[in-house]
Amino acid sequence: MTGLLISVSNMHEAKLALGAGVDILDMKNPAAGALGRLELTDIAGIVAATGKNCVTSATVGDLPMQPDLLANAVQEVMATGVDIVKVGFFGGEQSEACAREVGRFATAEVRLVAVLMADMQPDFSLIPVLKAAGFDGAMLDTANKKNGSLLDCMAAQDIESFCDVAQAQKLLTGLAGSLREAHIAKLLDFRPDYLGFRGAVCAESNRQNDLDVGRLKSIRSLLHKYNNARREALMH
Repeated sequence: MTGLLISVSNMHEAKLALGAGVDILDMKNPAAGALGRLELTDIAGIVAATGKNCVTSATVGDLPMQPDLLANAVQEVMATGVDIVKVGFFGGEQSEACAREVGRFATAEVRLVAVLMADMQPDFSLIPVLKAAGFDGAMLDTANKKNGSLLDCMAAQDIESFCDVAQAQKLLTGLAGSLREAHIAKLLDFRPDYLGFRGAVCAESNRQNDLDVGRLKSIRSLLHKYNNARREALMH
């Protein structure tokens, strides 16, 4: 069934998310872009505070597609003890070279997840390259939050195609990008491993505001409801 990823920006939010029972605790700085990176000391502190009671992930930042630059950033975030390092792929001729260079640092302890940007004409032919390079997962997100949600930026059939291609490569699949409660049922049709939220679980639905526990619990409950309905449907 599809899990819940919640992005947090500080220790206080991390503790709230842990208390609400998220599947993946994701760390990013919403003020610094789609995949803005938190300070390394903050990431390490949150990882330590989880006591390994939750899968943790962290982003490396909105970085240009330069193999050496990305490789260095990945190694820095890996050193915090996080379980998953998320790397943004923003297109361009260097994408495959970046995948191969970054993939060299994948380990059994720290998994790599590539984030393709739905509003930047992502090339799904990169997905087999990611698998061969050592990545453990791939997800869709949006680079410019002003462009609307994932479903505003990409046709449903293309989102489904992404999931199909990634799942065929046995990659962990995730969908994110200004998602709201109303998107959950539709996206679950594509069987992603997790859905990622930030703005929808923040005060006033603003991704740069503080986490709102009530909104978070509402999203979690709705996802749980749809997962259960899907499980029951598969049994009949």
